[in-house]
Amino acid sequence: MTNTIPTTLYRAERLAPLLDSADDIGDAETDSYRGLGFLAVRSLLTDSEVRGVLDGLAAVVRTPSAASVDFEKWAQPQELDPDNLLDGVRKLQGFCAHEPRLAELARHPAILTTVARLLGAEPVLTQDMALLKPPGGGREKPWHQDKAFFDIPLGTPVVGVWIALDEATIDNGCMHVLPGTHEEGPVVHFVRRDFQICDTEVQTHRDTAVPLPPGGALFFDGLLHHGTPPNLTETRRRAVQLHYVPAGTVRTPTEDRLEVFGAEGKDATC
Repeated sequence: MTNTIPTTLYRAERLAPLLDSADDIGDAETDSYRGLGFLAVRSLLTDSEVRGVLDGLAAVVRTPSAASVDFEKWAQPQELDPDNLLDGVRKLQGFCAHEPRLAELARHPAILTTVARLLGAEPVLTQDMALLKPPGGGREKPWHQDKAFFDIPLGTPVVGVWIALDEATIDNGCMHVLPGTHEEGPVVHFVRRDFQICDTEVQTHRDTAVPLPPGGALFFDGLLHHGTPPNLTETRRRAVQLHYVPAGTVRTPTEDRLEVFGAEGKDATC
């Protein structure tokens, strides 16, 4: 398989419904989450909070720390405007321990209250990450399950919170999900464009796009199939993602995870 992205891999015929805010999540909405594997809200963060998160991410990129910063392959950091370094960044990870504004985000009351409801347990942050899609060259994040990346017991519930920091649109790489796939168990992943579900196994007929305004958010199950197409527009599509597990969750050997989700080439070809 080449690194070419099939043109039919992401579809936009179906859009996810949006609740106005996390305050609208009650028993019926929680039941819907259990069945679909996701909930989306139009407004989670205020404009001021969004700006604070963006400023925090920019500070992480400008200041060397233990946080992980990966630039797009085409980007030359030394040639980028120091005030716009985020325009060349592919991914940031592990920043909450180094940037107070981002640590505050992870403790946001609306996030913790919602995640506790969806987990059915006290939530603990297990991963913080930002996947950015700079204008004109933000890469795809292929279809995958987030639990394929976490060394935790297989039966542990995981809730991801994906927060748009710019307008996330069909054209610039908003989130796409396959409703209900979280109930179908782990899927073998392969190293192709990323650690991903094989393109030929993606059930694109179930594709539901989740465009969001700045400050909008998607809550989703760690086994839900999801991905984001590339950003080929001249607009920014920046987002931050947090993952939570129940308090007391232990880590397991990486080998246990790969036995389930597949080391490269396990059981099939792609």
